[in-house]
This record gives sequence, C-alpha cells and structure tokens, in this order.
Amino acid sequence: MLVEFEHQGDVCVLRLHGRFATGQDSAYLRTRADEVKCSGYSKVLADFSQVSYIDSTGIGFLIGIYTSVMKNPNGRFVLANLNRRVREVLELTRLANVIPIYPDVKSAFEALSEDEKRSATQSN
Repeated sequence: MLVEFEHQGDVCVLRLHGRFATGQDSAYLRTRADEVKCSGYSKVLADFSQVSYIDSTGIGFLIGIYTSVMKNPNGRFVLANLNRRVREVLELTRLANVIPIYPDVKSAFEALSEDEKRSATQSN
C-alpha cells in the first residue's frame, strides 16, 4: 500500500495505491493519516483508482481521516474511483452512507467546488 499526497488549491488529494488490508504496514498508515491531519487542509479527496482491496485496516484509515477533517466546520472528505469490491465493503460497513462517493476525481472536485460556492452564497 502507498499513500501519496497532492495539493491542488485548497484540496489535499490522497492518491492511494495497492491493497489496504490487515497484515500490511498499519504504522505506515497511521503516520500518513497523521500527516493529513496536520496538513491543515479542510478538504480531502481520496482517489481509489489504484486500490484493489480494502478491509478493516483501510476502513480504520478512512475513519481516522474523516473524523479529523469533519471537526472543521468547513471540513469535507470525499472518495472517488472506487472499484466494485471496495464499494461493496464501504456499503456493507455503511460508510458509503456517510462519506460521499464520486465516480471520478473530476466530479469529486466539482462537488467540493459547489460546496464552497454554496457556503459563500449562504454567508452573504
């Protein structure tokens, strides 16, 4: 498993690669999650296009980031590019009801942008 960071404007994009499974390096995931938490970004997009599998280890990683990001009143955490297997796991755990899922990175960015426009309109 590999977690790469890419910053695009006010969004921290997590490029995830490999299998997020038990027995993998959970200390590595904790370190990467802490980096996201300390980055100060209130918008985080996780790109799953290179993830083949996820289990409780990956779920814990996602929940840790989600809870941290959502503590910010403007916090948003979205997922994109989930394959069928990953989506099924998120649906079984009901995370798919909590964390917004988009078919691709482009639509996830558009949703984050729409939220920003909506917030600006509401505050005026």
